[in-house]
Amino acid sequence: MRRALTVPGFIGAFVLGCISLPFLLPVTLLYDGLRRNHFAVTRATVFGVYYFGCETAGILASIALWLMGRARDVDAHYRLQWWWASALLGGVRVLFGFRLKVEGDDVVPSGDGPFLLLIRHVSVADTVLAAVYLSARHGHRLRYVLKSELLWDPCLDIVGHRVPNCFVHRGAQTSGPEIERVKSLARNLGPRDGVLIYPEGTRFTPEKREAVLRRFVETNQVAQADRARSLRHVLPPRNGGTLGLLEEAPDADVVICAHHGLEGTMRMTDLVSGILVGATVHVAFWRIPAGTIPKGREAQAAWLFDTWSAVDRWVGEKTQPNPTAATVD
Repeated sequence: MRRALTVPGFIGAFVLGCISLPFLLPVTLLYDGLRRNHFAVTRATVFGVYYFGCETAGILASIALWLMGRARDVDAHYRLQWWWASALLGGVRVLFGFRLKVEGDDVVPSGDGPFLLLIRHVSVADTVLAAVYLSARHGHRLRYVLKSELLWDPCLDIVGHRVPNCFVHRGAQTSGPEIERVKSLARNLGPRDGVLIYPEGTRFTPEKREAVLRRFVETNQVAQADRARSLRHVLPPRNGGTLGLLEEAPDADVVICAHHGLEGTMRMTDLVSGILVGATVHVAFWRIPAGTIPKGREAQAAWLFDTWSAVDRWVGEKTQPNPTAATVD
């Protein structure tokens, strides 16, 4: 029933966008010219049509694979996923003219897995970073831990169910079954495989940070509140899913992905603000060997917090004027 709404809805939105774009562009260009906002609204309008075009192409390709009897061809669907992510990121870069400075994307050479990827979450755009820089470039097959709300994106829904992924229900009354589903992703990992998880569990905003601190205080978790207060740019990591993956794949290295510059783009509608126009986005990957990660749940929880504190410090450094330059992609 969901796909009966989303598939024709997204295709219809693309067709309608193509038809209405010639009439919309004069209006948005006039508005942007009067506001002198670097044509942010025009860029966002064009990208909206482009986004639905990528979705339509992905939907049609997934249908074609099914008609060809390749609905269970995992590698074909991974290639489709890599194309989709690369097309979206490339479209954003061209339309908004921002630069990506990336370092360390070669920390996991092709076939040098398996690994667990822990990534900072602050924007709708950071979802495609790993798919482009680790998967499309080096052929790694990432298994994602994603929120179930993303199933309303038909490409993520259709292709996401044909490859190993876990769409978690964040409002579940008990977390045990959800954590077990997350842990299942770390089973039978091969040298080309990895599991991606957002340790924070949700996108960072200053308001969410304050809400976490308030909850710790209200529940008399003084030590947790003091530690969380030291984090300025990330939320405290949630232990359940990440520690479950470490338990299930004790021999897998851990890769960290930190990034800065996508703040303020939490939703697609935020693109009209112009915050990405001409911006520079910094992305860094670094690898932690499995042998250096402590054993035992308590020790790993402390290690995870310390690791996420390092991410917080990295973001803080990039927030300062004239951050250290990195390799330009």
